[in-house]
Amino acid sequence: MVDAIARPTHHFGLRLSCGNFGDMTDEKTIEYYNQSAGVYVKCLSSQGTPDRHLQAFIDAVIPSGRVLDLGAGPGNSTKMMQDAGLKAEAWDASHAFVDMAIEAGVPARQALFSDLSVESAYDGIFANFSLLHAPREEMNDHLNRIAAALTPGGVFHIGMKVGEAAERDRLGRFYTYYGVQELVDLVEARGLGVFDRDTFQVRGMTDAMEPAVILLARKPDA
Repeated sequence: MVDAIARPTHHFGLRLSCGNFGDMTDEKTIEYYNQSAGVYVKCLSSQGTPDRHLQAFIDAVIPSGRVLDLGAGPGNSTKMMQDAGLKAEAWDASHAFVDMAIEAGVPARQALFSDLSVESAYDGIFANFSLLHAPREEMNDHLNRIAAALTPGGVFHIGMKVGEAAERDRLGRFYTYYGVQELVDLVEARGLGVFDRDTFQVRGMTDAMEPAVILLARKPDA
């Protein structure tokens, strides 16, 4: 499961980050999400329309484009992409979330970040607070795979928590934190041009407030 399909919502300038659960090799993190799927769905229950970051991604992708929700949780964001006319599919490492997504009518697959091996296949890839569960030493490979999988002109959304360390939270989930410019540099090193960024505060499932960043980047046209 990719950790964070975090579907954050604005609330007086703050955001609630339930987290995306999709890919990671850390079994303890995956098992937490398998066991906590119901809690996560409750966190999303009032989110029936795209927030501004999801809407910005939808608007940036070509009409009727093929998109991948990489770490889609129960597929709520994927469903909203479908409703907006995109050909959307969901990947998550948690079997519980994949089952929920399928029940909701979303094409879903249980898969890890490292399973992404296609080239020029997606007009957009949405990795919303999911890659933060990947070890730092794996990030370059994941971003290389994402860049290769995008079509020319394809859009990449990435949401991450801001910081420097790698640690487990009190729920046992593994996190890797990045500085804002560090993340921009990593994305742009893959030839993707960052054209929008937003920094804000999120309240996650531990109820702690943490700094976060969302980037939108585009692969150059051929």
